[in-house]
Amino acid sequence: MTIVFGLVLGMLSAAALLTVARLLKGPGTLDRIAALDVFVVIIVAASAVYIAIYRDGSTVPLMAAVALVGFVGSATAARLVERWERHR
Repeated sequence: MTIVFGLVLGMLSAAALLTVARLLKGPGTLDRIAALDVFVVIIVAASAVYIAIYRDGSTVPLMAAVALVGFVGSATAARLVERWERHR
């Protein structure tokens, strides 16, 4: 089972590196917002792997809070960018 956890963490790390590259390189603001949203999802997935490895459910509320804040933040930022683009 530790091999599976290692593979999953390796894939999450690769996805995080690609997401950071998109965040730094992204041509537009919406691309960067999407990259931040994906990064939050990767963090939540890594927390789920932590919960599975250590069988410790004490971080589930933290995982839910981070997911909620990430969703609300990206939705709000996308809405603000849309308004800003319309007024340009």
